[in-house]
Amino acid sequence: LYTTLLPSTLLYSTVLYSTLLYCTLHYLVYTLHGTSGTLPHFLQEPDDAYIVKSNPIKLKCRARPALQIFFKCNGEWVHQSQHQSQEHTDESTGLKIREVMINVSRQQVEDFHGPEDYWCLCVAWSHLGTSKSRKATVRIAYLRKNFEQDPQGREVPIKGMIVLHCRPPEGVPVAEVEWLKNEEPVSSDGNIDTRADHNLIIQEARLSDSGNYTCLASNIVAKRRSLTATVVIFVNGGWSLWTDWSVCNVPCGRGVQKRSRTCTNPAPLNGGAFCEGMSVQKSTCNALCPVDGGWAEWTEWTVCSGECERQRSRECTAPEPKRGGRLCDGAALGTYNCTGGLCTHSEYCQGVSALTVSIVRGDVALYSGLAAGVVTVVVLIVAVTLYRRNQSEYGVDVIDSSALTGGFQSFSFKTARQGNPLLISSSLQPDLTVSRTYTSPICFQDSMDKELISQEPSLFDPLPDLKVKVHSSFMVSLGVSERGAEYHAQKAHPQTFPRGLAPDYSGVRVEGTLRGRREKSLLAPHAPSTPSRPPLRTSGVLGHAGGRLVVPNTGVSLLVPHGGIAEDTTWEMYMVINQEDKVLLSPEVTYGPPGLDLSCPVAMTIAHCAEVATDNWSIRLKRQTQDNKWEEVMSVEEESTSCYCLLEAQCCHLLLESPGRYALVGEPLSQEAVKRLRLAVFGSADNTNPLGYSLRVYCVDNTPYAFQEVASVERVKGGRLLEEPKTLLFRGNSFSLQLSIQDIPQFLWSIKPFTTCQEFSFSQVWASNQRPLQCAFSLERYSPASSQLSCKISVRQVKGQEQILQVYTSVVEVRGGVCSNCTTMSLTGSRAFKIPLSIRQRICATFDTTNAKGKDWQLLAQKLHIDRNLCYFARQESPSAVILSLWEAQHQDTGDLDSLASALEEIGKPICHFTESHCKTSGDILEQ
Repeated sequence: LYTTLLPSTLLYSTVLYSTLLYCTLHYLVYTLHGTSGTLPHFLQEPDDAYIVKSNPIKLKCRARPALQIFFKCNGEWVHQSQHQSQEHTDESTGLKIREVMINVSRQQVEDFHGPEDYWCLCVAWSHLGTSKSRKATVRIAYLRKNFEQDPQGREVPIKGMIVLHCRPPEGVPVAEVEWLKNEEPVSSDGNIDTRADHNLIIQEARLSDSGNYTCLASNIVAKRRSLTATVVIFVNGGWSLWTDWSVCNVPCGRGVQKRSRTCTNPAPLNGGAFCEGMSVQKSTCNALCPVDGGWAEWTEWTVCSGECERQRSRECTAPEPKRGGRLCDGAALGTYNCTGGLCTHSEYCQGVSALTVSIVRGDVALYSGLAAGVVTVVVLIVAVTLYRRNQSEYGVDVIDSSALTGGFQSFSFKTARQGNPLLISSSLQPDLTVSRTYTSPICFQDSMDKELISQEPSLFDPLPDLKVKVHSSFMVSLGVSERGAEYHAQKAHPQTFPRGLAPDYSGVRVEGTLRGRREKSLLAPHAPSTPSRPPLRTSGVLGHAGGRLVVPNTGVSLLVPHGGIAEDTTWEMYMVINQEDKVLLSPEVTYGPPGLDLSCPVAMTIAHCAEVATDNWSIRLKRQTQDNKWEEVMSVEEESTSCYCLLEAQCCHLLLESPGRYALVGEPLSQEAVKRLRLAVFGSADNTNPLGYSLRVYCVDNTPYAFQEVASVERVKGGRLLEEPKTLLFRGNSFSLQLSIQDIPQFLWSIKPFTTCQEFSFSQVWASNQRPLQCAFSLERYSPASSQLSCKISVRQVKGQEQILQVYTSVVEVRGGVCSNCTTMSLTGSRAFKIPLSIRQRICATFDTTNAKGKDWQLLAQKLHIDRNLCYFARQESPSAVILSLWEAQHQDTGDLDSLASALEEIGKPICHFTESHCKTSGDILEQ
């Protein structure tokens, strides 16, 4: 080429030649070095990366030797314009090192839709071939706000195990979890483990472990805090050792001694349970009285001695002084001169001595006769005085009151009210010194007092020589009569209520805590001895038009919708209430027959006694299987496609598709769980005593069915309801229920001894659905003329609510009993429904079809406030019909048609839209 160039082009040829020579040499050098290696080797490969917010990330590759490096993302080559390349020579090897970098934005990652995450890799070229780097994944980093599971607070006994669960929010990358206690990090040690699947585990709780615990989740995006869980480590109280018995409280005779202990071993802390049992024990004692010394009889006078003296002596032995008694007063030796000081010789002394002896003997006889007369007069005076006192109108012999009060709590007295119309003469001013009314219940402090007294009946035996005269009204206020009193105590069955759990009260039998020797238990429920009570039953023949079955006075009903039974078909349907001995919130209800074939669900209403205003209950619907076992159908808080449950304050409405036996079972989740009790007092005359009158107080579940049983029992006894029943909220705090009668007219009535205060244990009340709890107060008039009775009965739970039942009645007055058939009976056809059939059909036709404005059955359910568990209605052939059936069951007693009309008007479908009438008020059209 050079030789063919013209001279004019010599300059250009030189430049071209130099260029070709440089390229040739460069090629040869690079070839020589390249043949010594293999494929390109990556010195740096792209790493996985996370895009935080909207900030792009950089991916970098570096290889040696490499002619070119390109990125490939998600199977496609990245355009060369997006690459940022650098090249330099390795000084040690002389090889070229190429470095390439690209940016990946959030938009690129979001726009990618594939079966895997967004990825990129590098491909490097050399003369010997290509090499690929690892795949680098690019993901958008985030951290959700809500934890999948927040830790829950705990109350744990000391040395118990604590497990706090924490599931952090969903995030990329996965969040790391850290635990804080009172805002300070918690580290793992031999007792605390924070590494167990994000959970915090404390093997043995210490008092120092009490505090506020928080779960802290964090990743590269943000930090999230869970709800704070409060952990309380409590200590249950323990009794100290008993002290020594105290000295007898009387210096001599029969008294009481006691010993005590304190709840300090350990003391209850942080809400721990107080020691069960009594802190003081009392026992009878007999203190030996001191005996003062007494002189025995004088000995005979001695003969006159040579000193003209006679002597006689006596000893302090009648009785001898004992136990600190006083010694005898006076001289033990007596002497006198037997001659009057004229003694000169022994014969004369002997003569004078004989004369003196005869004179002294005569004086002794005289003084003895006078002393006997005085003693006789004193005895007669004492006898007459005692006789007159025994004939006193207001006198009564009672036992020593100190022995009686040993096992009771303190009590107080108040002055009787003046002008009481029940007194014989209200105009007379009462004697304020003796007229007292007992106002505080005389209750045992605990079961150990009862056990002590039952083991030592001698405390209540009359003392032979310690009879005391007191005013009779005072004795009536103490419950003591002239006929004496007998008392036995039976220790209640101990039962502890666990924290946060429901005790198993199956099989619990209600027994009285106070019993008389010759009477039945005052607190034992009067129920038949059969294992179960006779069921209540209702039945009816229903057809295509449907109807309603109602068990009167029980709060239980069954609604069979129109069209639920096929045309030209009738079924004899029934409902049975059969209460077994299980702790339930409602009666067991069976509907059938078993082969019943319905095209839509029926609506069953069951009354319950749980206070469901707070989240302290776990209430479940259970059904009995063919092998008589109970299976769980659903929880009332859950959503299910097989059953629907609408829980209200007083009752529960169920949509059921299968006949069988159903019941509501409640499990308390804390000690704040509350059952509603109904309290009622009945009265009737005592058939065995013309002056006797009996007050019976019932404590039953606050359901119509439970009170119906009480009414049935009282109708048989001829009892009268003396006060409108009241509701008491009974908490699940393991404390008992106390009943006491107060303000009894003392001059007119007396009460059976030791029955002014009675008690139901916690387990009895909590399982009160098994049979009605009853206690009785037996009263007696002092005179047949006393026909009026006024008093009040206090019913209170320890550390809980109290209700007062006020009694004003005439014992000879006749009143009507409790209504035995006061509710609606079963109905069939159109009479059983509030909504007319024609309007019902048009409402269903309108709302079962979805329209463009969304006015469908879901909106109807929302306006009627029954929009929970919509998936159940969605699977029905006519969701609107099922919604209206539930509304019918919900309003069967109130008949509130205006609420349905108002809901339709809010939707924009006034009621006249479903009728052929001109628009009037919605309520008028529905009623027509």
